[in-house]
Amino acid sequence: MPGLKTAWKEYLEESMLPHMWCPGCGNGIALGALTRALAELKLPRHKVVVVTGIGCWGKADDYLSTNALHGTHGRALAFATGVKAARPELTVVVLMGDGDGATIGGNHLIHAARRNIDLTAVVVNNYNYGMTGGQVSATTPAGAITSTTRYGNPERDFDLCRLVEAAGANYVARGTVYHVPQLDRLIRDGIAKKGFSFIEVVSPCPTHFGRRNRLGPAVQMMKLLKERAVHVGSAAAKGGELPEGSFFIGKLAERDDPDFNTSYEKMRKKALAKGTESS
Repeated sequence: MPGLKTAWKEYLEESMLPHMWCPGCGNGIALGALTRALAELKLPRHKVVVVTGIGCWGKADDYLSTNALHGTHGRALAFATGVKAARPELTVVVLMGDGDGATIGGNHLIHAARRNIDLTAVVVNNYNYGMTGGQVSATTPAGAITSTTRYGNPERDFDLCRLVEAAGANYVARGTVYHVPQLDRLIRDGIAKKGFSFIEVVSPCPTHFGRRNRLGPAVQMMKLLKERAVHVGSAAAKGGELPEGSFFIGKLAERDDPDFNTSYEKMRKKALAKGTESS
């Protein structure tokens, strides 16, 4: 494989470019981070499966040269669980948006973390359903304007990282499409970690969320990511409460609990031994 500076191209289906995402969308940056992470880990393309659902980020599998499984809305984790349970030797990465992964697919997200299935979920969070018109999602901040909350969102939003950590994930991290070198490392480490890994990627949606909430053009939205992101290891993070609108980035949680396939194999061997005894 060529050096890392060009190795990421091995994972990119260049014949599908240019991509379909809106100008200013962070999905292209997230895609670049994923390809660089795969290249740094030197994973053979035929042993990588990328599973996606429906949505803007769910189109990312079109631009990858790995194996791909494009599923139905909200069900990417269910399909990916089946792939990993049947073929544990494969590296399975699941790409979802906040609507696909946490709103429609929220129950699958909780149970994938609970099972600690050895998947890496990369959720690009742009705070709304970007592909279908900018509707409210489970991560839309309270009071925010969307196409379905024209006078402000009356609901509280999920902190996806805290939710997944509480459900039992082995690795939990958050990055942004502004902090690219860090995002590369977070995705790389998540893929390398045994058990369920979850990386939230905060990204702008200038077409819908930014326009409706008067956050300015794409460049201004990127500046907001820079200003509002607080590294979890920084002095500011250790100083107390975050200012309103700010959020932590970095590795937020890590544990080494047995993954699903390891636990399942133990049960399988126990069942086989019991069957041998009874016969």
